[in-house]
Amino acid sequence: MTLEEQQDSILPVGTMEINPENTALVIVDPQNDFLRDDGVAWELVKESVEANQTIQNLELLLKAGEKNNLKLFISPHYYYPTDDDWQFGGPLENMMHKGGMFKREDPLSLEGFEGSGADFLESLKPFIKKPETIVASPHKVYGPQNTDLVLQLRKHGISRLILAGMSANLCIESHLRDLLEQGFEVAVVSDATAAAILPGLNGDQAAKVNFRMIANAMWNTEETIKRMDGE
Repeated sequence: MTLEEQQDSILPVGTMEINPENTALVIVDPQNDFLRDDGVAWELVKESVEANQTIQNLELLLKAGEKNNLKLFISPHYYYPTDDDWQFGGPLENMMHKGGMFKREDPLSLEGFEGSGADFLESLKPFIKKPETIVASPHKVYGPQNTDLVLQLRKHGISRLILAGMSANLCIESHLRDLLEQGFEVAVVSDATAAAILPGLNGDQAAKVNFRMIANAMWNTEETIKRMDGE
């Protein structure tokens, strides 16, 4: 019996039905500072982004979502100059602020935004930059508790979510936990995300352990697309 079979014999294998009327694709932080090779966090996440083929899988996921008429919600991460005055933060928060990650010059202006670290990855823009895409207000730490993401989902009649993006053990896991508590069904796409890998600290592996234990379902990109296609 394989390790996966042993796990499945103890933990029920999660599932979730996909229906365009109540199921949406939620992509978190599909931004240059995570996914472009000159991004602030690239050296930390590069190993797992490349191993998971995260960028390619996000492209496939977005393409399949569009084909199957799933609403697309983006949960971005932005910091404005006033956020520089925060008086405390955790290690990753401090690292992000110090590196100027997700930096925008003004909450009411897009001056300097195009092509910046806060901008969306260029290969994902054709799917994201559409009038029907819902871009939520930005989260500032990891989860969506202080944004309008849940309101937007509810107002659009969404109760089931396919969750992907960056980064696995931080913003994706935080979104997962909060959205579950809010009463949504959530399936996580395990290889359309990635995380920092440090000596003795594998964020990608840590996240996948928790995805398997708490998400309604955990699928890879190939299986997710098949389910979107009704196979």
